[in-house]
Amino acid sequence: MADRHPHSARLGLLQVCAAGVLWGTGGLVVALLHDRDGLSALTVSAWRTALAALALLAFALVARRGRAVRDAVRARPLLTVLVGGGTALYQVLYFASVLLVGVGVATVVSLGLAPVLAAAAEHARARTRPGRRQMTVLVAALAGLVLISATAADGSTATGSRPGLGLLLAVASGATYATTTVLGHGLAQRTEPVALTSATTTVGGLLLAPFLVTAAATGAPALPSTPGSLALLVYLGVATMALAYGLLYAGLRTTSGSAATVATLVEPVSAAALAAVVLGERLTWPALVGGLLVLAAVAALRPGGPRPATR
Repeated sequence: MADRHPHSARLGLLQVCAAGVLWGTGGLVVALLHDRDGLSALTVSAWRTALAALALLAFALVARRGRAVRDAVRARPLLTVLVGGGTALYQVLYFASVLLVGVGVATVVSLGLAPVLAAAAEHARARTRPGRRQMTVLVAALAGLVLISATAADGSTATGSRPGLGLLLAVASGATYATTTVLGHGLAQRTEPVALTSATTTVGGLLLAPFLVTAAATGAPALPSTPGSLALLVYLGVATMALAYGLLYAGLRTTSGSAATVATLVEPVSAAALAAVVLGERLTWPALVGGLLVLAAVAALRPGGPRPATR
């Protein structure tokens, strides 16, 4: 049973927000690896998950939590596979959507759909209706996401060659993300974060491993070519995957799935801020207003409810 103390709930929300900030740095790293080494988004994603799994399993062994990881898989093998597979799948769907329809539409549809679906699922299970406060938070967060993503789309070079398929993939990505978060919330109530993150990330790494084999077999770039690129890849796996998902699952112990999906909308906010600082990109007024709306929505969240029923 999750701790319902207000302090624990606020800490859980901060942990989810921290995960979103780390995810926001991932886009810049992926872009740098693509420019430097020609690594595709799918290849980078496969390496990211594999390195995260190795780091988490090594930590679990050093911390003598290997048995906890094994017990987590044995206790709920199907649910662990579903969460791990969902984590891998929505990344692949999102990256494919970006290539087909552009980053702006893909981000708005995928990230924007997730909190709506997560909230709907939680209220359906609890047989309740969303209150005015929750609806206001959702509207503000989605409006902010639209403003930020529209600004990103203006500077995007993506051609959006197959918008219909790209939009469908973005919807599938958002639905998978919402489902994975709700399922992960249920697991997080019963499993310690290190064991849960290690088990689900290992599943995701195994499922994405074929992309590395395919890249090597087709002659496409599959490995970083410089020590600097290798360091970026390690950061991507350890910080934006292993640490970030550890924070997410720790936060989900005291924060509802719908609140978590809203809180992770700080990802595009942190990405925009990082692009301005590191790449010198200009932050437009719509992006600034959008960022403030997302942050205000996160600040207005009530992390303790509503919660889906757990057994």
